Amino acid sequence: LQCSCFTDGVTVASMPPAQPHKRLLDGEQGPTTAGMGAYCPVPQVPEALLEQIRVAILQHVVDSLRQEGAAYVGVLQAGLMLTTEGVKILNFKCQFGDPQCQVILPLLKNDFYEVIQATIDGKLCSCMPAWLENRTAVCVVMASPGYPGDSDKGMEVTGLLQAKELGLQVFHGATALKDGRVVTSGGRVLSVTAVRQDLMEALGEANRGVATIHFQGATFRRDIGHRGLRLLRQPLYVSTAQMFLPASHIWATSAGPAERSMLCLSSAGGRSEGGGFAAFFDLKASGYADPILVSQTKGLGPKLQVAQVCKRHDTIGQDLVALCVNDLLAQGAEPLFFLSHLACGKLDAEVMETIKEGITEACRSAGCAFLGEEVTEVAAPCPPGHCDLAGFAVGAVERGQRLPGLQRAEEGDALLGLGSPGIHGRGFGVVRRILLTASLHCSSPAPGSCGDTTLGDVLLTPGKMFSPALLPVLRSGHVKGFAPTAEGLLGGISRLLPEHVSAVLDALSWKIPEIFGWLYKEGNLSAEEMAQTLPCGIGAVLVVQKELAQHVLQDIQRQQEAWLIGKVVAPCHTAGSHIEVENLAEALQLSSPQQLLDASTAEIQPQPRKRKVKVAVLVSGAGTALPALIGSAREPGSCAQLVLVISNRPGVQELRSAARAGIPTRVIDHKLYGSRSEFDSTIDRVLEEFSVELICLSGFMRVLSSPFLRKWKGKKSN
Repeated sequence: LQCSCFTDGVTVASMPPAQPHKRLLDGEQGPTTAGMGAYCPVPQVPEALLEQIRVAILQHVVDSLRQEGAAYVGVLQAGLMLTTEGVKILNFKCQFGDPQCQVILPLLKNDFYEVIQATIDGKLCSCMPAWLENRTAVCVVMASPGYPGDSDKGMEVTGLLQAKELGLQVFHGATALKDGRVVTSGGRVLSVTAVRQDLMEALGEANRGVATIHFQGATFRRDIGHRGLRLLRQPLYVSTAQMFLPASHIWATSAGPAERSMLCLSSAGGRSEGGGFAAFFDLKASGYADPILVSQTKGLGPKLQVAQVCKRHDTIGQDLVALCVNDLLAQGAEPLFFLSHLACGKLDAEVMETIKEGITEACRSAGCAFLGEEVTEVAAPCPPGHCDLAGFAVGAVERGQRLPGLQRAEEGDALLGLGSPGIHGRGFGVVRRILLTASLHCSSPAPGSCGDTTLGDVLLTPGKMFSPALLPVLRSGHVKGFAPTAEGLLGGISRLLPEHVSAVLDALSWKIPEIFGWLYKEGNLSAEEMAQTLPCGIGAVLVVQKELAQHVLQDIQRQQEAWLIGKVVAPCHTAGSHIEVENLAEALQLSSPQQLLDASTAEIQPQPRKRKVKVAVLVSGAGTALPALIGSAREPGSCAQLVLVISNRPGVQELRSAARAGIPTRVIDHKLYGSRSEFDSTIDRVLEEFSVELICLSGFMRVLSSPFLRKWKGKKSN
């Protein structure tokens, strides 16, 4: 895996990850070459891991070079290996790489020259590169016979014009003009690059281009990108103990009849035939003339973990169906059928039955068939009683009735919000941290209740499923776009807005459930954090032409709660999100349970924010507390920000732990200094450089000098 970035010596701007193929022949056989092909981006490398690579590796190297007086400006490439033990660094290079460059730069949306100039001028932060979304680039290299050894030269190359007509880019590496003809002049002759919607399509087009180009003895690989295709064909099974374990592995280990069972239910709506997961849908008999099929798969993530702790599984089936069905609605599609996969440490018949009943009822409400539930008993490390649940739904929409989405939202359009009390996705990661920090349990009384409702009851309230009542509205032609907000209010709205417009919302225009006000106050979260990670009472957002807004709103309000919550406006030229939520802090305060508010306060005051103290940790390799300190500092409500880890010994585990967490590290080896005061003075200078306010000694095995102790009196903790 190759992860590269632009850097002006301070700012790091990552490029999409690329996967080169170095061996000459298919199946990673033959001699090593400079590169026989590549693809970009790499499937199923999560955003969280890419961000960790950016901060802990690329940014760390750039910062270290600058601090050592050797600031680096240009392109930095890191060769990485993803292992079960984490990311391993193979090498660093000051280059794009060939053929990685041929699959990275075609995805760049900016003017390449402007990015280069901003990098040189030290202004990269004001001209950050943007990359094409939902596009994949594949490059296949064509080499001369004999490569990577001595190669034949002077062979005529034909078919270049035909490749160009296919919409492909052909990069010349070792060619020359001879008597008006293109001929080979070295080893790697050409690179054929295709940019298409997905990896499968791009790979097919690149290979098609290679097939149109001819020269004698041309050598090329036919399996570029096949590793990525294998990853795409293996849906991810995500457990609490290990991330990114292919589901096929689990299914393969549970094929015996004693370990695997299929639960088949009758379809809701009577449109399926067959048994188990085999079913037939007659789309024409269902009224479709020219349909497009739409599929969606979802998991519940941290919400399922909370349900397991609460030992409540009666709502999670409804949640799973709602997540899938609502995303089908975003395309204007009607749900046809649904199936699920449940993996447990130890099968519990009662839990299975409860989940099944919830899914069945939700499918009935959605008007789709529930084909069945695959149940797998998983060996360790999955503990008994814990499970992972995934759902898969397929829907249909007439070809001309797909929602247009991004292309049609314009300045002046209205934003309608649909009410939903549920919390989903990464929002539940925040919920779990707040529960841990506040030492609360699912059985604790719910905020604002009189003890008759538990916190678990409120947190596990299922999200709203908007089909089928919303389908007539979506298909009326009056709705420009629809997006669920399960992953956060801002994330949902951003799916609806093209780059040339912004949006303004008024949080006082809709009803925010009490639980969000409680999370805001108890978690010491900012209004921005709330909008980014939680839906704040809005389950989905619609974009509607201003003149039709009231008409559409009245249609929706006959079925459920809905409000006019904002509008599309001209683009905002300030940095940061192009979506502004006005009055959110005030609205969250108003929604807070009454007993959490200060009764003596007549007016709503802005939520006080705790200032985080900048902390440096001094280590020697003998302590074990650093991971706990890092975890504690990341908890909502923490007043500490770890800005630096200093070790007097190189190569210790704490340095690696800090780097993985994105915390700057410094090694100040006491053996290199003539006196204790000289050593302490160096530490002091580094602390000042990072504006440290508090020192934490964690297994630090050096005796500090009196002047150092006096200066930091009251600002250090052992």
